[in-house]
Amino acid sequence: MKISKICCIGAGYVGGPTMAVIAQKCPDIKVTVVDINQARIDAWNGEDLDKLPVYEPGLDKVVAEARGRNLFFSTDVNKAIEEAEMVFISVNTPTKTYGEGKGQAADLKWVELCARQIAAASTFDKIVVEKSTLPVRTAQAVKDILDNTGNGLKFQILSNPEFLAEGTAVEDLLHADRVLIGGDSTPEGQEAIQALVDVYAHWIPKDRILTTNVWSSELSKLTANAFLAQRVSSINAISELCEVTGADVNEVARAIGADSRIGSKFLKASVGFGGSCFQKDILNMVYISRSYGLHAVADYWEQVIIMNDHQKARFAKNIIKALYNTVSGKKITFFGWAFKKDTNDTRESAAIYVADHLVSEQAHIYVYDPKVSEEKIYADLDYLNTRSSEENRKYVTVITDPYEAVAGAHAAAILTEWDEFKEYDWSKIFNSMLQPAQVFDGRNILPHEELKKIGFRVQAIGKDI
Repeated sequence: MKISKICCIGAGYVGGPTMAVIAQKCPDIKVTVVDINQARIDAWNGEDLDKLPVYEPGLDKVVAEARGRNLFFSTDVNKAIEEAEMVFISVNTPTKTYGEGKGQAADLKWVELCARQIAAASTFDKIVVEKSTLPVRTAQAVKDILDNTGNGLKFQILSNPEFLAEGTAVEDLLHADRVLIGGDSTPEGQEAIQALVDVYAHWIPKDRILTTNVWSSELSKLTANAFLAQRVSSINAISELCEVTGADVNEVARAIGADSRIGSKFLKASVGFGGSCFQKDILNMVYISRSYGLHAVADYWEQVIIMNDHQKARFAKNIIKALYNTVSGKKITFFGWAFKKDTNDTRESAAIYVADHLVSEQAHIYVYDPKVSEEKIYADLDYLNTRSSEENRKYVTVITDPYEAVAGAHAAAILTEWDEFKEYDWSKIFNSMLQPAQVFDGRNILPHEELKKIGFRVQAIGKDI
């Protein structure tokens, strides 16, 4: 089967960049990305490529090349579904905030709605591709809906999880270390798998395209993120030990990372991991394990989350302790709000939780982030439902100039590892702050000894400075 038209439901951090790269690399395939959010689609279609709804280095150039040629963004969901031979589901699957599985299970209501809309809009057989991160055996639920509401049409369900790191998503798509495609072992399932293999084979070497059954593919996504998050929580646990023993966590990480059995990636101690995948996927794994009665397995993986939450709370408590055990009425500047550099994604960002902790102590937080909007920052705080929107706006101020943000502050805290923070005139910042001026480096990116020579009191993750 040769694919000529693809539809992707969901124009967010996964759907947008993935489809843009597919369109760039497959000029013979018409790719239509649909979303019910008109403002988001308008931003994807806007003339100013600096204002795309997803910030990823290099994405603007990819969109510029393909948009209008074979890449289209639309709110006409039914038309795009009806035309396409292959439909990607790339909608949000957040952790449930209500009902059975609250706080752990994935909320699949958007996936189910997509399946029902695909069934209603289809007039011929289609391949449906799970691109969202989903619990194991979700494909069966999607298939049940399609088979029972799809007017007798035949649908093949594939799992094609994304393994993108935000901030390097375009590079990850262009030079993927593997593409995973799961499907049925039936002849029809194998034909569907091959159709998607042929799409990726336009630019990905075939030895990097792995095919499995659909359940292995779904579980592989959760497992990959769980293993990576486990490494972050492990080094963060060691960072606390380093601080009390006089060891340097960067030196420890370098030493153990040189062991070929361990490797150096994801051993960067920090204020904690965030993003759309790690916490959600681990909690999903915890919920699945408990639902099967595997309580020891669930407890094991849940500890990764507990350690991550502890690291964020510990960072906030260290700020309070250093500021004479009270931050009430004090100005504390946050450099960074995104969960990592080179993205405007703030989902599960450590900054949200550190800010929430400090605001509960009546601190006044001033936030500067080069890519995150004021609207998004307030939405993140309001989502926690810790206090009223009015209180959040009383205690948190968003500033678009970093030097203005830190003027008169008692302390500055690095919450995101944006490269520009290293280039600031820290002598100028020191002279503008209240004394003693304090810096809390939650990402270990600043030159700590130089800051101390300027006069700063410095605290950093995993170091006894």
